[in-house]
Amino acid sequence: MLAGLVYVALFVVTEDDVVLNVKIGLGTAGLVLLLIGMLQFRDGPFIRPHPAFWRIVLSASVVYQMILVFVLFQGKDTMRQALKYIDPSLGVPLPERSYAENCDLTPESIWDQMDIFVVAHALGWYCKAIILRDYWFCWILSVMFEFMEYSLSHQLANFAECWWDHWILDVLLANWLGIILGMKTCQYFAMKQYSWRGINEIPTYRGKFKRTVQQFSPHSWTEFNWEGTTTFKNFLAVILLLYLVLQCELNAFYLKYLLWLPPPHFLNLWRLILFFLMSLPATREAYQFMADRRCKRLGMHAWMATANIMTELLICIKFGQGEFPEPMPTPIKLAWVAFAVGLTVYAVMSFGRKRQSESKPRRARSQSRKVE
Repeated sequence: MLAGLVYVALFVVTEDDVVLNVKIGLGTAGLVLLLIGMLQFRDGPFIRPHPAFWRIVLSASVVYQMILVFVLFQGKDTMRQALKYIDPSLGVPLPERSYAENCDLTPESIWDQMDIFVVAHALGWYCKAIILRDYWFCWILSVMFEFMEYSLSHQLANFAECWWDHWILDVLLANWLGIILGMKTCQYFAMKQYSWRGINEIPTYRGKFKRTVQQFSPHSWTEFNWEGTTTFKNFLAVILLLYLVLQCELNAFYLKYLLWLPPPHFLNLWRLILFFLMSLPATREAYQFMADRRCKRLGMHAWMATANIMTELLICIKFGQGEFPEPMPTPIKLAWVAFAVGLTVYAVMSFGRKRQSESKPRRARSQSRKVE
């Protein structure tokens, strides 16, 4: 590491190009933090392809959190112009496309809605299925996000879609395809027989190559059974996880809109890849904390993923001031109030009764002991 710093400082950095020097300095500082984290951070729940890889992912989440905190204390216009130093094509307002201009259910209108986002939907839900490992969880998220698009279409034009775009193209086709393929992948890993012989113990070159490829597959597989209706703790954990996933999705759209980042830009892609890698161990740690009574502490991956999502939300709130003058329609407000009330009533009725039914045998036992 020191040799690399000496080479960069003496032979790469020049006094003439301040912008280049700042880029190299910040990039090198980030790489140093990644290296320190790889060497010093604790191991997470995964060991394939190597524990060091997941320590680098954790380090990357720390670096991203530091970047978000820095952005949080800047102005909106300042950050829009600062992004030009990363890519000179940035800093230009984005044309927002509405998908609700022609809602006639015809082959022409359907074909007009087919773009790269259809593939992105399917691929995104494939990744979410691998992260969450639960059919019902993914389906609830899929439907909830469509309701979020309905609710926020007055702010972001690309959330305005035709009814068949919401429920046929998105939920029943693209999202369903991604969820099915993702869950089939989970089932494959769950049923697979794992044998981890050393590569030197395998006699054939074909076997050695296969063992090398298997190094990038899971060492073992844990099926997730969230059981959100069994206990109040599980119920709260599932609600919180649903909120965090939805908020992470919304952050991507709002950051893109507020910072003038085109959807295909590499910064958006890097963010998605980072969150996918962060979410894999973070969700595993969250499930272990919820399901394993011996686990008394939430893992570092889960804490950092939550911190990144919430800091992005703070940036969206700060930069969004004055950007969305149109208020939320009253019917949508009433719908969300009714949803919150219904969820609260369900929790009280379900878990309040369970607690009363569990307390009755305890009272009976205590009274019998007093009589004895």
